[in-house]
Amino acid sequence: MPIDAENDPQTDELAQQILGFESYLRSERRASPRTVEAYGRDLRELRRFAQRKTLALDARGLGVPALRGWLASIFEGRSPQTLARKTASLRAFYRFLLKRSIVRESPAAALRTPRTKRPLPTFLTVEDAFRVMEAPTADGRGDEPLRLRDTAMLELLYGAGIRVSELAGLTLARTDLDARIARVLGKGNKERIVPLGTQCLAALHAYLAVRPQLRHPRTEVQAPDALFLGRHGTRLTVRQVQNLVRAWGTKGAGRTDLHPHALRHTCATHLLDAGADLRGIQELLGHASLSTTQRYTHVSIDQLMAVYDRAHPLAQASSDPEKRRGG
Repeated sequence: MPIDAENDPQTDELAQQILGFESYLRSERRASPRTVEAYGRDLRELRRFAQRKTLALDARGLGVPALRGWLASIFEGRSPQTLARKTASLRAFYRFLLKRSIVRESPAAALRTPRTKRPLPTFLTVEDAFRVMEAPTADGRGDEPLRLRDTAMLELLYGAGIRVSELAGLTLARTDLDARIARVLGKGNKERIVPLGTQCLAALHAYLAVRPQLRHPRTEVQAPDALFLGRHGTRLTVRQVQNLVRAWGTKGAGRTDLHPHALRHTCATHLLDAGADLRGIQELLGHASLSTTQRYTHVSIDQLMAVYDRAHPLAQASSDPEKRRGG
């Protein structure tokens, strides 16, 4: 539970500092509610640890041993990724305290981040991507407005590589078919412009022609500005989009595990394979750091090595000693 600064008689300096940090994340950093919740949860764990160990309930009194003690106390049963995130929470918290001149130095800077193996992004082959894009129209069943909506939705996720939250938040006003662009709100409410390809544009035109049909059957109410609507005229939620992508992934490519982020990964991987510049892909996807985009180079290299192993005569010969000797 969040710390209640007004009603909790145990409120202390550390509790106030955590509240100030959460407020800073929301108002100045414009972090997502999920990010604020994750950081706050980690820091409240630290506060409870300090209470149990009768340590100072003040960030100024918690040194490197205290922070390491907390991380050690939660080590068992936690993955390296979880511990890395909690370490990141501590560093972000102390950076805030330094910025506010509450502390003179950050003990979190001395913490080592656990080594984590970052999984490579999942993606579709070009052939499977096309099958998924065509699945709603090939299916031929169900209401046409819904099938046209789903085609436009899939084309936008794959064609522009946008996040599922960005797609669910798109509005008619931010979608300019004449200029062939969409203005999406990414992480931290940062706006970026993404291009609409030919197939995506055609799918959006077809969907928008039937969009007025998606309204509540009795009240005739319809979300006025939401681009993608449900059967009864309400804005599609992130969960609904995820379920639809999984359904069409199953029907189109036999991929029961397909999710919107995999279509984003597929977009980036196919662009890189086609010779697109990493910086351009970074701008398209809205990555803050180029290192995030560079993950796709590993995917492409793995693909290249697989092709090499299947097709190159030297690769074939290396696995057959007789061929290698020319026998």
